[in-house]
Amino acid sequence: MPAADKILFSLIVPVYNRPDEIADLIDSLEKQSDRGFEIVIVEDGSTVPCLDYTTTPSGELQAKGHPSLRLKYFQKPNEGRSIARNYGMEHAEGDFFVFVDSDCILPPDYFRNLRRALADNPVDCFGGPDAAHESFSDTQKAINYAMTAFLTTGGIRGGKVSMEKFTPRTFNMGYSRRVWENVGGFREMFSEDIDMSTRIRLAGFSITLFPDVCVFHKRRVNMKKFWKQVHVFGMSRITLELLYPGSMKLVHWLPAVFTVGAIGLVTGSFFCKWLLIPLLVYIVALWIGAMAATRSLKIASQAVVAAMVQLTGYGTGFIKAYVSKIILGKGRDIDREIEIRKGKNEGL
Repeated sequence: MPAADKILFSLIVPVYNRPDEIADLIDSLEKQSDRGFEIVIVEDGSTVPCLDYTTTPSGELQAKGHPSLRLKYFQKPNEGRSIARNYGMEHAEGDFFVFVDSDCILPPDYFRNLRRALADNPVDCFGGPDAAHESFSDTQKAINYAMTAFLTTGGIRGGKVSMEKFTPRTFNMGYSRRVWENVGGFREMFSEDIDMSTRIRLAGFSITLFPDVCVFHKRRVNMKKFWKQVHVFGMSRITLELLYPGSMKLVHWLPAVFTVGAIGLVTGSFFCKWLLIPLLVYIVALWIGAMAATRSLKIASQAVVAAMVQLTGYGTGFIKAYVSKIILGKGRDIDREIEIRKGKNEGL
């Protein structure tokens, strides 16, 4: 272990029953060219531990088999990924907290690039893009394209072109200890990273995108799980609007508009087949973009399917929550949203 290297970064990873993913992540961390980091892994009530470990006389857990890494390992009852991240920050030593998901792999120069980026542009909060590793399955590569393409997300997930201010996400995000001391930790909610980024911005801290600080993100392994995930994303966008009125932009409406429009075009095509032309043009554009990006006929075709799943999943979740929470005023009420916004809920 390179004890002489100062710990600048604390990489905090919550995990729930994903030992195979953690194995791949740690393998990538052992190959890092910059060693000025520690790893804080928090098992959030997992029934299958992700690491082999021993218990010290003082009762602490000590991970085995990774002598070259500064690795802290904790187990706690299941309370959610946000609480697990907060627990990790409480036990971290670095000047910056860095967050990635357990299904990420870091390129060998991740921390070297991050250190250089912060030296060139000192900021309080940062994030980077995600990509598909060559070892990922075709489905994972297709989903990655759908989640990062301008034609599907408007570039809001860390691309170079965006329809919205950059918002770091916890698959590749970090902020300084000073931010934590002033703003606090994550709330246990869906889209907690967007909520966190918004609170950081409102507190006056600087946020930027480091395009060269990239991670490889495996994402969901099949379309059914992917649909459920983006459906929740769509619903949580309404929660965020209740928390931060006026935060919802045009780009957030687009999946819902697409969903309603696609249903209307398909239905209308029974009476006039030419109504399908706009939808077909969009699908062809998606396929051409995916083909250019992936150089694979199979992945490009799956990417079109993934894009349809993403847009309709998010769109239906958005519409469902908009009707329920805003039009009908049901579900989580606005008073509760305001209470959370003011930080009165436990855990903040």
